[in-house]
Amino acid sequence: MKRRSLVQGAAASLLGVPHLAGLAQQTVTLKFHTFMAPMSNVWLSMHKPWMDKVEKDSGGRIKFEAYPAMQLGGTPVQLYDQARDGVVDIVWTLPGNTAGRFPRIEVFELPFMMSNAEATSKAFWEYMQTQCPDEFKETQVIALQVHGPGVIHTASKPVKSVADLRGLKLRGPTRQVTKLLGSVGAIPVGMPLPQIPDALSKGTVDGCVIPWEVVPSVKVHELTKFHGEFAASGPALYTTTFVMAMNKPRYDSLAPDLKKVIDANSGLAASAWLGKTQQGNDPNGRKSASDRGNTIHTFTEAETQEFVKRSAAIDDEWVADMDKRGFKGAQLLSSAKALIAKHRG
Repeated sequence: MKRRSLVQGAAASLLGVPHLAGLAQQTVTLKFHTFMAPMSNVWLSMHKPWMDKVEKDSGGRIKFEAYPAMQLGGTPVQLYDQARDGVVDIVWTLPGNTAGRFPRIEVFELPFMMSNAEATSKAFWEYMQTQCPDEFKETQVIALQVHGPGVIHTASKPVKSVADLRGLKLRGPTRQVTKLLGSVGAIPVGMPLPQIPDALSKGTVDGCVIPWEVVPSVKVHELTKFHGEFAASGPALYTTTFVMAMNKPRYDSLAPDLKKVIDANSGLAASAWLGKTQQGNDPNGRKSASDRGNTIHTFTEAETQEFVKRSAAIDDEWVADMDKRGFKGAQLLSSAKALIAKHRG
C-alpha cells in the first residue's frame, strides 16, 4: 500500500511538470509517401531536405518515416486520398493523376503558360489562396509547385516540327497535357511516371513528355534517342502541377508550436523553393542525354509558333469547361497569367 502511494505520488509529480509532460505529447512521427524513386532528384534534393529541415526546426520532436516509390502500397493515383483518409500523413503527388478532380488548378498546365518554375510555383500558391481556396479543402496543403519546361522525348523518330508528331504515341501526365498532345497530332497516352520505362521498352508508346530533370530516374535517356526542347527565352510547351498535402486531422492534432514548424515550412516560400529546385536539376538531366550522344533539337521561333497555333483552342476549351462547372473560366485564366507575370518580375 505504501509503495503504491509512492508510485502515485511520483506520477502526480511528473504530470505536474509541464515541460516533461509536454515532451511526451509533442514528439510525433509522420509518414511521408510519394511515387518518386529513391534515387530521383525530386526525392534527394527536394523531399529529403524538406523533411530534414522540419525535423531540425522542431528540435527533433517531428520525425519522418520516408517512403518513396509507393513503398506503402497503392498506386500514384491514390496518393492524395491516402493523405485525405489518414493512410499516410503527408504526400507529394500530381493533382492531375485524377483527371478533372481539381479543375481550377489545371490552368497552369495549359500550353505555353510558363517558363520559370519558381515564379509559376509562387503564382500557383497565390492563385489557390485568391481564386480557389477550397480546391484542396480535404487536406492541409503544405506547398504547390510546378516543374521546369516540358520536353518531348522519342525513341526512334526525331521531332523537329508539329508535322513530325503525327501518329506518334506519346505519354502525357495529365488531362490537359494529353489534350495538348492530341491537338498537335500525336496519339496521347495517359499514364503515371513510374510506368514510362516499361511502356517505352515494350513499344507501348513511341515517346513521352517529361522535364529534363526526371529523365535519368526513369531511364528515358537510355530508352529514347531524340529530344525536342523549346527555347529557354520563351514559354514552355507545358508544365505539371504538384501538391504536397497533409492529413488534416493529423495536422490539427499537433501541438501549437509544432503546427508553427509545419506552417513555417509551408506556403509561398516552400512552393517557390520546390519549383526552383526541381527546375534547377534540368541541366543534369539534359547532360545525361547529351553524354549518350542523343540528338537534342531546340525548336526555332517559327516551329514554336506552329505549336502555339495548333494548341491555342485548348485554352478556350478549358474556359468553357470551367464555365459549365459554375466557375468564371476567363477570370481564372487571366488571373493565372497575371500572377505568373507578377512573380516573374
